[in-house]
Amino acid sequence: MKNILWVAGFLMASLVHATTPVVPNKVLLVVSSEGRDGGKTRPGFEMGELAQAYSVLRANGLVVDIASPTGGAVVADRFNQQADHIKPFLADMDAQHLLQNTLRIQDVKAGDHRAIMVIGGKGPMFDLPKDTALQKLLAQHYEGGGVLAAVCHGPAALANVTLADGTALVKGRRMTGFTNEEEASFGEKWTKEFPWLLETRMRESGALWEEAALMMPKLVVDGRLITGQNPSSTTQTAEAIVRSLGGVPVKRKVYREEASMVMVERWLAGETQAVERAIETSPNQYNTELIAMLGFSHFKAATNDTARRQALSVMKLAEPYINHPKLNPKLKLGIAEAEAALGNVTAARERLTRLLVSTPDFDDAKKTLAALPAQ
Repeated sequence: MKNILWVAGFLMASLVHATTPVVPNKVLLVVSSEGRDGGKTRPGFEMGELAQAYSVLRANGLVVDIASPTGGAVVADRFNQQADHIKPFLADMDAQHLLQNTLRIQDVKAGDHRAIMVIGGKGPMFDLPKDTALQKLLAQHYEGGGVLAAVCHGPAALANVTLADGTALVKGRRMTGFTNEEEASFGEKWTKEFPWLLETRMRESGALWEEAALMMPKLVVDGRLITGQNPSSTTQTAEAIVRSLGGVPVKRKVYREEASMVMVERWLAGETQAVERAIETSPNQYNTELIAMLGFSHFKAATNDTARRQALSVMKLAEPYINHPKLNPKLKLGIAEAEAALGNVTAARERLTRLLVSTPDFDDAKKTLAALPAQ
């Protein structure tokens, strides 16, 4: 009799276990369907962000799905196929199959994934905020206890998401995303067509907005809401998902762009000798063109002499390694402009004079030199 009861109990337990839903060890990456012609006729998603997020999540044992508003193949904005964070993704046949056969968001059910991460790019500003199926999915996912993440322009998907009590999902929550300052510095032709600026919209919706300096990495974790400010924040955002799901991110290769941002942070923190030595010893481990452009952009956005001096120092850090025929003269011009703005007119004049010897037809350099005050 006891054996019969034990068998009956075992069968009942097995039946209950078999019919009890189990949250799968899966993460959904959401991308825009807006892109056309590599972003020329319509903006798409950011391939670098997708590649980095996918790689981090897969390396930590998570199954990844990719979804978009229309489903099927989706188009990214123009990207560097040889970049060390993109090339492996392009060679991954499983990843490419997912990218060419994205799920339709309306076919995804809340509870199918433990976490959802929205990838950025210009495209998400257009199609994701008005996708009612996505709004419903994100609200149900979050209220059901799921982890919700977004990076760069990805938080645009949260703009119209309301919870069951009618409040905006982002209201009263700490978050970040692509800033108004970054839009002003890097906005291209699509920015003027945006329905709104991301930072402005999130603040109006009651979000507690946080941000780092222009294009520098920034991660904000508010419970199960995880946001990253810009493309440089992607790996931090993905690793925060891993931690939120109870894992410890595995050690991995640091990408050149990541390593470069770390060098800039250390440089601005005063570790100048150590940074110079690191880049001089292994210049190929860093994207010095990125460092140069970052310094140049920081100078253009600077509103005081302290910020201008910092930007000038970053440009000078990169200068010895920049040989690109277009970027090199622009960088030298930027350094001269910064010197002049800080009152170092003699240094600016000397630099511009040397620049015009090597590039005599550089009109912008001629105009800058002519505009310098007389000695």
